[in-house]
Amino acid sequence: MSRCLAGGWSGFEACESVPPFPLVEKREKKKSARFLWVHHHHATEMMDVPWRCSGILIIQRQRKGVFDKPGFCFVQRVPMSIQESVCLKSKNWFQTGGTARYYAAPATEAAVVDAIQFASTNGLKIVVLGEGANVLFSDEGVDGLVISPKNTQIVCDAEGASITAGAGVSMPYLINFALARNLLGLEEFSGIPGTVGGSVYINIHYFEFMLGQFLTAATVINLKSGTALRVDRGWFGFAYNQSTLQGHEWLLFDATFALRRGTDMEAAYARGRQHEIERHRHRRYPTARTCGSFFRNFLPDELNAIVGQKKVPFVAYYLEKAGVKGELRLGGASVSHLHANMIVTEEGATSADVVAVSRVMQIRVRELCGLTPQPECRLIGFDAYPLL
Repeated sequence: MSRCLAGGWSGFEACESVPPFPLVEKREKKKSARFLWVHHHHATEMMDVPWRCSGILIIQRQRKGVFDKPGFCFVQRVPMSIQESVCLKSKNWFQTGGTARYYAAPATEAAVVDAIQFASTNGLKIVVLGEGANVLFSDEGVDGLVISPKNTQIVCDAEGASITAGAGVSMPYLINFALARNLLGLEEFSGIPGTVGGSVYINIHYFEFMLGQFLTAATVINLKSGTALRVDRGWFGFAYNQSTLQGHEWLLFDATFALRRGTDMEAAYARGRQHEIERHRHRRYPTARTCGSFFRNFLPDELNAIVGQKKVPFVAYYLEKAGVKGELRLGGASVSHLHANMIVTEEGATSADVVAVSRVMQIRVRELCGLTPQPECRLIGFDAYPLL
């Protein structure tokens, strides 16, 4: 059990005991939170006797002039499932970024709703995180609640050739799960890291295939009310790198995919294709400390602005011509020698380094064709948009 420091903060773990000192409960509107007020002279007792509650207690000694009753401290209720000051470096592939003020990894629908209610009660912004394979966190971190769904249940309808997977299921695992049951289709996305939740969010794609083509239904949860809703494919508005989830009003809890039942021979062929796709990707792309393609390709209407030269939608084409591949490096971030549209980091790199490299990439492409690439990578926690 931690100790209460004068004028500072201290956390107390929940236990079976009750406080031996009088508690004066008082509702206060302080960032929409609820507090229990305790007389100052009982603070020393609190160091040795924790109080049972629904989660961790945070103790702050009140200072004169801060609140209207000097000599008091307050206790804020925080659910046990909510962690505080969580480093985000280990939760994204770039391995950069600051800390999350609060972090939750709910595995059930009820736990997701609890986390949403906690954010609502305390006026916190919610950021939904998958495996972190396509995000860049600010070095200042996230002043809010990061929710990373960890529901990993998979339900297979063998006769109907469909699979319902939780948002926390990794896509590589789901692909292997399907192939083991002769269910075909998802192997087209072999070698792409991420969870089901993150993959549906961005509508992952590889050549002519998009994940939205296979999704038939899903359970989503509203990030304000906590209401769960069962929706079909049309609800998502899928397009290249797009889905309704990017409006940041809903969280994906699970998704159902319609696949094709194949023969043993067809399944064996699909496994061979899976291995070949993975081998191909591992030879062409970096496999660690990167978000994959940092910039999305140009859209057809954007290409109309290119005059007097070949109109190519692929951003990597222009980055290759700009000579950044394997050459551009700033701080601990650099453009991979394997792919011109992929930034990699090294130990000690910062998100500011990644931003600096990406801005130079934008400038180089704009000088070549007049268009400014825009990120496919999610930029999270920045006070202002950091790119051009």
